Amino acid sequence: MPTPRKTPAIHPDLESVMFTQAQIKKRVRGLGAELKKTYGNGEFTIVSIINGAVMFTADLMREIDNPVRLDCIRIASYGSRTKSVGTPEIVHSLNIDVAKRHVLLIDDILDTGKTITLVSGLIRKLNPASLHTCVLLDKQGRREVPFEADFVGFKIPDKFVVGYGLDFAERYRNLPCIGVLSARLQNSHEWS
Repeated sequence: MPTPRKTPAIHPDLESVMFTQAQIKKRVRGLGAELKKTYGNGEFTIVSIINGAVMFTADLMREIDNPVRLDCIRIASYGSRTKSVGTPEIVHSLNIDVAKRHVLLIDDILDTGKTITLVSGLIRKLNPASLHTCVLLDKQGRREVPFEADFVGFKIPDKFVVGYGLDFAERYRNLPCIGVLSARLQNSHEWS
């Protein structure tokens, strides 16, 4: 008789798991197929907004067999808070030329819309051949700037989530799942 599978223990700082590692992997594979339909076999440049999108970008790139170039841009917008702290700031900009190239901008979460609007505006000024946006999570309930991503992994409710690259005060990025951070920690000032 087969032994019943054990459900992995939930991290003690999470209220719940929103997406498991298997669900994320399946959706990332699906996004790779959607990108293939858009770009065919052509080359494109990936611009990843880090640190949050680093895991998503790496896994998504493994699902793409096109020739791709990669650059990263670093933005500061949350600090050690659970809400965006106003206007995002570019901490480190692009190093490669995107003029007349097809660009895919990748972010971990589309929340207020301020970050992706800022970065896509910066890229548009560099005259790319095209610009598409891809986000792992879309939290429409928090939008302050009208923006819709071209490719979306999951739509989520207005909950503060961590894991799979998403953080709280630079912690929890390494969790393989995406989960709702416990209210106790969201309201805590121990990591400010």
